[in-house]
Amino acid sequence: MKRIVTPLNKGQIKQLNSGDEVLLSGVIYTARDQAHKRLDETIKRGRKLPIDLKGAVIYYCGPTRTPKGKVIGSCGPTTSSRMDAFTPALLKKVGLKAMIGKGARSKDVVRAIKKHKAVYFLAYAGCGALIAGYIKKAKTILYKDLGAEAIHRLEVKDLPLIVAIDSRGRDIYS
Repeated sequence: MKRIVTPLNKGQIKQLNSGDEVLLSGVIYTARDQAHKRLDETIKRGRKLPIDLKGAVIYYCGPTRTPKGKVIGSCGPTTSSRMDAFTPALLKKVGLKAMIGKGARSKDVVRAIKKHKAVYFLAYAGCGALIAGYIKKAKTILYKDLGAEAIHRLEVKDLPLIVAIDSRGRDIYS
């Protein structure tokens, strides 16, 4: 089990291999389909993003309503392929270094991960309530009108993940 901390750097990413189990700590951001669409539109207009994603990790999830006394509601991964159209630009233009989700990625995304020395992690599907326990702080920071699909800033401690695609393009699915 490897321990890594955000923001991710080239040294950390280079040491990760497809199939590795990791414990991730630090700040990550949630973003789903609609948030990705807005980020992509901003990039296409040549404008600066409202958040700095250089070296960042995006978790493809939309947390449920936060129960009283909890940090966050259930927050399991969503299908990553829905973000494939937006991922190469985020890796290239803003320096995103990692994504967390579930399922395989397109060949274009695998090539972009390899080219930009990034990494794709798998979160355990069906375990949203369990994953919520690894989140120590949560705050909605952008696109609040999107509800669960807004961008949330999460502070995680030892979030268990699996490296699905490493920076050399090795893919657990192939």
